[in-house]
Amino acid sequence: MSSNPTPENEAFERLLTHLERNLDFESSYYNESYLDRRISARMRRRDVESYDAYLDLVRSDPEEPAALLDSLSINVTSFYRNPEAWEPIREVLREVTSGRGRTTVWSAPCSDGREPYSIAMLALDDDEVRTRRLDVLGTDINADVLERAREGVYHTTKTRDVAAELDPLDDAERYVDRDGDQFAVRDEVKDLVTFEQHDLIADEPKRDVDLVLCRNLLIYINAESKRAVVDTVLSSLRDGGYLVIGMTETLPRESRSTVETVDKRRRVYRLT
Repeated sequence: MSSNPTPENEAFERLLTHLERNLDFESSYYNESYLDRRISARMRRRDVESYDAYLDLVRSDPEEPAALLDSLSINVTSFYRNPEAWEPIREVLREVTSGRGRTTVWSAPCSDGREPYSIAMLALDDDEVRTRRLDVLGTDINADVLERAREGVYHTTKTRDVAAELDPLDDAERYVDRDGDQFAVRDEVKDLVTFEQHDLIADEPKRDVDLVLCRNLLIYINAESKRAVVDTVLSSLRDGGYLVIGMTETLPRESRSTVETVDKRRRVYRLT
């Protein structure tokens, strides 16, 4: 959005203020262009043409606030998203689980659970990954999406083929029960994964994490928030721990001296 105080910009700011004060949504974390795209999509869906008219709708329709917050959440995900990135993740899993202590892998943010379940299934599917002492943690800021993650049930739609998403596994039927277009993650996989609510900017870092996957979040948030998120995940790693970000993302310049690059193209880093 332009910084000029046009009526349209002022209406947009009024809408964001309402989200912050009444719906507890931290709009300041995100790029305004991202927020505008998501809000405009809801406006088109509800056949509303102005920000002020949409704000009236958010205030008057008891179902619209939840729908808007769900739309604003960064929940675009799939099993084995960007399949090429999973080979170095496999190699890291083999390494970090080779010791005698417990291994913690953190998917942050985890959206609807497909990434942490992908980690768990990949570990179970690989004889060189020791799962006996493996703990996979999935966190997200959105409590509703975490409930869906805990259920672990996914559906094929016109735009999403869950069976195709699971192709990287040798035998997906070992880990997922299929009933037509419905796919339910089996208990063997769920037993490796824990979900909890966590704000990557406002909440404290985790401790002694061996591998963090923080993929496809940094492209949506502003520079200040990006630094805060990366500080959180790096502070959560044990010495020598690994960080994987999205293949189109970059680390803030201030963070680069604290890591060594393991795989530049696929964005794998190791804490030095």
